[in-house]
Amino acid sequence: MGKPLSPIAVTPGDPAGVGPDLVVLGAQRARRHPWVVLADPELIVQRAERLGARLRIRPWTPGQPCAPTPAGELYVWPHPLTNPVAPGHADPRAVPDTLRALDAGIRACLDGGACALVTGPVNKALVNAAGVPFTGHTEYIAERTGGHPVMMLTAPGLRVALATTHLPLAQVPSALSAEGLRRTLQVLDRDLRARFGIATPRILVCGLNPHAGENGHLGREEIEVIEPVLRTARAQGLAVTGPVPADTAFTPSRLRRCDAVLAMYHDQGLPVLKHMGFGRAVNVTLGLPIVRTSVDHGTAYELAGTGEARAESFEAALALAAELAVGSGTRAQRI
Repeated sequence: MGKPLSPIAVTPGDPAGVGPDLVVLGAQRARRHPWVVLADPELIVQRAERLGARLRIRPWTPGQPCAPTPAGELYVWPHPLTNPVAPGHADPRAVPDTLRALDAGIRACLDGGACALVTGPVNKALVNAAGVPFTGHTEYIAERTGGHPVMMLTAPGLRVALATTHLPLAQVPSALSAEGLRRTLQVLDRDLRARFGIATPRILVCGLNPHAGENGHLGREEIEVIEPVLRTARAQGLAVTGPVPADTAFTPSRLRRCDAVLAMYHDQGLPVLKHMGFGRAVNVTLGLPIVRTSVDHGTAYELAGTGEARAESFEAALALAAELAVGSGTRAQRI
C-alpha cells in the first residue's frame, strides 16, 4: 500500500452565493477520495438546514488524516466568518474571509497538505469593491504560485484554452504578444500530455480578427504575431493548426481533428463551450505547480439557499481534480 493521498481542498467562494449550497449537495454522496472544505462550519450547517439536507460536520486541521466519507458527512477546516452572511445578499465585508480561506487552500497545495484545489465562485466586482484588485481566481492563484497560467475549460466533447483571460476587449490586441502566445502553447501542449494523458495533443488555434485577418485587410495580428509563433511551434514538434477564423473553428469536422482549441480571448471561445456544456463544464488552470479546478458559473445569488442550485459542474470539478491529482488522465481520453 502506498502513502495515502492528501485531501482535495475546496473553497466555497462567496459565502452569500451558491458555493456553500454546492458543498452541501456534494456531501450527500459518498466519496472515495477525501476532500476538505475551508469554511465556517456554522455557515455550512445553516445552509444545510435551509436545503433540508442531513449533514454531519467532521472538523479537520492540517496534517490530520482523512478517510473516504459516507454520504452525509463532510470534513471542514474551520475558517470562521467575521460577520454574519445571509444567502443571496452580497456583502463586501466577507471578502477578506473569502480570500483568507483561498490563501490557506493555496498554501496547503504548495506544502503538500492538499493534493488539489477546487474553488467555488466569487464576485469579481465585489472583491474590487472591498479594495482588493482582482481580475479572477486564475490570475490571483498564479501570483501566489508562480508559473505561466493558462485558463482552460473542459466540457463533454470540447476543451477551450485562452491566450488572454479577464481583460477588457479593447486591451486584448496589445496583450497578445509573441512571447506570451509561445509560452501559452508550450504550457497547453505540456499539460495536455502530462496531466490529461494525450500523447500528441492536436491544438487548433483561432485568429484574433474576423476571417483570421483576411490576409491583413481586417487586422495584422495574425501575420505579425500568431502565424510566426505557430511556424516556430510546428518546427519544434507541436501539432498546432491555424490561425483559423473563429467562426468556423468550432464546426464538428474541425473539432473531431483536435484535442483543444486555443481562443485568443475570453468571449471568443467560452460562449461555444458553455452552449455545449453549461453546468457540466470545468474550469482548470494549467501551467501552475498545483492542480486547480473550478465550476463554470458565477455566484448565482438568486439561487443561494433556495434549493434550486444544481451541482453538476461542482461534481465535475471535484472529479477532475481527483483524476489530475492521481495522474490518471482518464477523463481526457473520454471527451
